[in-house]
Amino acid sequence: MNEDFDFDKLGGLIPAVVQDASGGDVLMVGFMNREALERSVTEGYVTFYSRTRNKLWTKGETSGNRLRIISASTDCDRDSLLLRVNVEGSGMVCHRGTRSCFTESVGDPVAQGLAESAARSGQ
Repeated sequence: MNEDFDFDKLGGLIPAVVQDASGGDVLMVGFMNREALERSVTEGYVTFYSRTRNKLWTKGETSGNRLRIISASTDCDRDSLLLRVNVEGSGMVCHRGTRSCFTESVGDPVAQGLAESAARSGQ
């Protein structure tokens, strides 16, 4: 199966976006090499490749907050994955104890861009 994916663009890795299958929230993003993808497909739970530890890790293997794969889709370039999952355990996916890793706002880039544009044009 994973011979259909383009692992070459990012040095043997592809990003995998993890989305809650029931609510649609984006929970996290991780990277997979061929072995992580194969294990994920075979076992039915999300396994990533840790770039810092240089090894495979199955999400929730220590916390119990495992991510059971419901469906998987690829983008048009076949170099990224979208994994729709059911969260098992307490539901805290992020290592910081939150449901999603995407909890830190960077402000409102659209409003900031409009304000900067108005300032440049003297309005």
